[in-house]
Amino acid sequence: HNNEVWRSAEIVKDYKEGDKTLHLKLEDETVMQYPLGGPPAQLPHLRNPDILVGENDLTALSYLHEPAVLHNLKVRFLESNHIYTYCGIVLVAINPYEQLHIYGDDVIYAYSGQNMGDMDPHIFAVAEEAYKQMGRDEKNQSIIVSGESGAGKTVSAKYAMRFFATVGGSSSETNVEEKVLASSPIMEAIGNAKTTRNDNSSRFGKYIQIGFDKRYHIIGANMRTYLLEKSRVVFQAEYERNYHIFYQLCASSSLPEFAELALEPAEDFFYTMQGGDTAIDGVDDLDDLDKTRQAFTLLGVKESHQMSIFRIIASILHLGNVDIQSERDGESSNLPVRDVHLNHFCALLGVEHDQMEHWLCHRKLVTTSETYVKNMPIQQAINARNALSKHIYAQLFNWIVQHINKALHTTSKQHSFIGVLDIYGFETFEINSFEQFCINYANEKLQQQFNSHVFKLEQEEYMREEIPWTLIDFYDNQPCIDLIEAKLGILDLLDEECKVPKGTDQNWAQKLYDRHGSSQHFKKPRMSNVSFIIAHFADKVEYQCDGFLEKNRDTVYEEQINILKASKYPLVADLFQDDKDNVPPTPTGKSKINVRPAKPAPKNPNKEHKKTVGLQAICSLCTALTTQQIVKILNLYTPVNEFEERVSVAFIRSIQAQLQERKDPPQLLLDSKYIFPVLFPFNPSAITMDTIHIPAALNLDFLNRV
Repeated sequence: HNNEVWRSAEIVKDYKEGDKTLHLKLEDETVMQYPLGGPPAQLPHLRNPDILVGENDLTALSYLHEPAVLHNLKVRFLESNHIYTYCGIVLVAINPYEQLHIYGDDVIYAYSGQNMGDMDPHIFAVAEEAYKQMGRDEKNQSIIVSGESGAGKTVSAKYAMRFFATVGGSSSETNVEEKVLASSPIMEAIGNAKTTRNDNSSRFGKYIQIGFDKRYHIIGANMRTYLLEKSRVVFQAEYERNYHIFYQLCASSSLPEFAELALEPAEDFFYTMQGGDTAIDGVDDLDDLDKTRQAFTLLGVKESHQMSIFRIIASILHLGNVDIQSERDGESSNLPVRDVHLNHFCALLGVEHDQMEHWLCHRKLVTTSETYVKNMPIQQAINARNALSKHIYAQLFNWIVQHINKALHTTSKQHSFIGVLDIYGFETFEINSFEQFCINYANEKLQQQFNSHVFKLEQEEYMREEIPWTLIDFYDNQPCIDLIEAKLGILDLLDEECKVPKGTDQNWAQKLYDRHGSSQHFKKPRMSNVSFIIAHFADKVEYQCDGFLEKNRDTVYEEQINILKASKYPLVADLFQDDKDNVPPTPTGKSKINVRPAKPAPKNPNKEHKKTVGLQAICSLCTALTTQQIVKILNLYTPVNEFEERVSVAFIRSIQAQLQERKDPPQLLLDSKYIFPVLFPFNPSAITMDTIHIPAALNLDFLNRV
């Protein structure tokens, strides 16, 4: 049905093969004739008997198809007020968009110790199952929370964490569980924002590992984050907001301790007013900042460090208001003399004013023979300023995450952990750009995990046990993933275009049309030469190519960063010190394995060809995969060339045995002709292939830590 999607009906006249119509009566007693089409006749889906409608587990239904699932969920939600329903090992949740009183400590204790099917479906039942299996099977567990934007993933993840904090409360007086929960308001302030779909949408993905000791008490936690939506710092669509923390600070500008920040109402800052209304119904930004500060204090972030954080955030707002003007020639730009917002920016970050004023409108070009300074036209200068704002915010975000992890770190020996993955939901807006592309790619990977667990692994077990069953034909989204990440896929062509000296979004779009025009998951819109459509598992999404190259390059000019490195404030200077290329930690223990390449890696000829955002997305999405999945990924790539190495399973097992005897941490350095540092868990049972192919050219950074 056009409006109701599916409608229930009863057959009022027997159907005979060859009939062109079905005689039906709808629930409102309307009689209708339903055309069958064909041949063969396309009969509608059969409805479940009334006695089964409202079942709390969808797998108990006689007929399991889209209308049956939706009808069952609708009946449970509208008639019984149940927001949760099982689908085998999966919990389906419907967001009621209101506070429900079903999450108190009494409910937690009611579910604690119970089997998953014994009580009504609930997020606490899933959490209890993970907690129980961790103890019973002596295996680490993970809970994946996925769904569309606004489905309620972050809240569900918070409730799961609260369950573990309550049933696995620390035995000592350290209140670790309180600290684990205190990380939520901070991460929401710096990582959540209002979108058209959701007033409190997570604009980053996170994976939290909650560590337990041998008695299954919480002893610590660790958080990894993925794909922070940096572009939101400098741009918001209509009816959307920037990150909550900016509005919390603007609302608190009259507090005496914030006088030096020189803040104004959010409507007066370019980086917070583009979406229109800066307030959210029912949200008190002033009160929320108080909660954020309390959470920082609980996690041991000193008052002076908190003020440094707020100074950096305020400086970004001022940088967005710096008035860059075009010169008459159109080829260069300048700033007004003593721009008041630039003054505030430089004072708040403790950096040299004249230098920053100069390098906001100029850039350095290095050739083989000489170095010279070039004027930037206004649009390039604005892009560079925005890139700097995004970079400052991303570095601060990472610093805060590291600080939270330090506060949650434990010196006690971790016996096991439960991970909770809360990642962006699938998104499709009026205008979809690079951010939605990365988010939806992440969701394709999650959907693949779901398919693997619910269909592939389950059916493989049926085959092993020789249980008679009908093979379920499910939608495999591997072709869509290949379209994005395989050789000469969308990301590969994007990286290639970024390296071309005069690469453009339009040229990249043309390459996509030429290469993937015949793909069943890729389409060129009829009315556009600068957009493309991908048929994702959840929906078709049209992406606008404009800005893809710039966002993927993420170019920040070195001269501006060098000024920030010289800040008189230690925290600001620390934010911009060079990453040591994310070298994996050396195994601790009495003896160390020194790994030195037998052949030096070729140097990158161009500093600008650093790892792009798209490539980082591929790497970060794979960090939480198991050894089994890693082997599958490695096995996908089999280009035979001079970079490829073959590492035998026997070699892995012999090294692991030695490391176990020495009681080193569970990690392994794989030795080969070129020597890659690759870390694996001890248990090699998932590795069943005779050899593993590891192409060096792939930059498999995601294998650093498991």
